[in-house]
Amino acid sequence: MPGAAAGAVAGGVLGVSPGAVVRHDWTRAEIADLFALPFPELMFRAQSLHRAFFDPRAVQISTLLSIKTGGCPEDCGYCPQSAEAGLKASRLMQVEAVLAEARAAKARGAGRFCMGAAWRSPKDHDLETVCAMVEGVKALGLETCVTLGMLRPDQAGRLKQAGLDYYNHNLDTSPEFYGQIITTRTYQDRLDTLAAVRDAGINVCCGGIVGMGEDRDDRVGLIHSLATLAQHPESVPVNLLVRVDGTRLAGAKDLDPFEFVRTVAVARITMPASMVRLSAGREAMGPEMQALCFLAGANSIFYGEKLLTTPNPEADKDIALLHALGMVPMGA
Repeated sequence: MPGAAAGAVAGGVLGVSPGAVVRHDWTRAEIADLFALPFPELMFRAQSLHRAFFDPRAVQISTLLSIKTGGCPEDCGYCPQSAEAGLKASRLMQVEAVLAEARAAKARGAGRFCMGAAWRSPKDHDLETVCAMVEGVKALGLETCVTLGMLRPDQAGRLKQAGLDYYNHNLDTSPEFYGQIITTRTYQDRLDTLAAVRDAGINVCCGGIVGMGEDRDDRVGLIHSLATLAQHPESVPVNLLVRVDGTRLAGAKDLDPFEFVRTVAVARITMPASMVRLSAGREAMGPEMQALCFLAGANSIFYGEKLLTTPNPEADKDIALLHALGMVPMGA
């Protein structure tokens, strides 16, 4: 939650007008100018805004569980669960098995439990099972989040009735670059799902992936699409591509680490009241790069050894890093 300092943004120094806290009218040119700032200036602006809305020491700990893996008919070029990658489909997990994982996550310090299923969109009978999972996880005292693909408005309403806190549905990249990554659903399809989630009264978790071969203009376009929504996503995951054999992007070139940190900082500046999460790709980041991301305004991580099907740093390493930086789990 934003801290008591929310709204206490100093006029002028942060590149916003006096008294302004959250803008939705960012232009691409303004966002490109942020990306181009000297690194110390960019970090100062991002950290200053971060402190205006959040405790700079606190990091939200979330856990992500794949409740149904593989067999997705989509052709997302980065995804090991896509039809192209050929990962064998598993059955949807049983409710009690999911709740056992949620209890273990809570015992390890997680405050939010996220569940992901490799579907283009959920069937109604499967959605009822997911709703039972949501209700059970919620009863454990954890925030709940699911990512199930595209939703109809009535499906979003059913998830709201079950008590869902967050729905994740990423835009992935800029509208211009999107067609080079995915052809089986459109950018508008994604925006329509976000609108259904928002209209149902569920918090939105929406971000993107960098390092897929896009250029800086595409990273500008992604941030612009998110920061000009009528209501910013409450949670903004920033993913670094995890290159997986069998996917179209397995041979993508490395992204400059500083460019990734810049993306985090620009997300923080343009969406200052949102949680900015370091998501996929942390396994490839050293502690120094992660520390820079926290300084750039990231305040949420996924915790645990796996993110759906890709590796993630071990929990002990995360705890050691937070301790070394003098940071603490949010709510601790």
